[in-house]
Amino acid sequence: MDEEDRWRHMSTAPKDGSRILVTTRSVEQGPAEVDVAYWAKADQFGIEGWRAGDSSPGCIIGYAEPELKCWMPFPGANEASAMPAPWQGDDEQELDGSGI
Repeated sequence: MDEEDRWRHMSTAPKDGSRILVTTRSVEQGPAEVDVAYWAKADQFGIEGWRAGDSSPGCIIGYAEPELKCWMPFPGANEASAMPAPWQGDDEQELDGSGI
């Protein structure tokens, strides 16, 4: 599998404002999903943290760190790839290997 098409641990996600794909954790309100998110610095509209890509100044949709399971780079405009399925693994270490 190509390195770009692999889910990665959130601790390695870029915090430069670039948009990325994230897997949200499943909750009582629904199953895990893939969403577009970006890291936003604190501003007049909200505190520093992960925001959904469809946020706007009048409607900030923020994610708490525990709500996001993993990330992958946003596909380029010329890539003919469909939205990936949410990561379904149970063990968080599977994202980056066992660390041994």
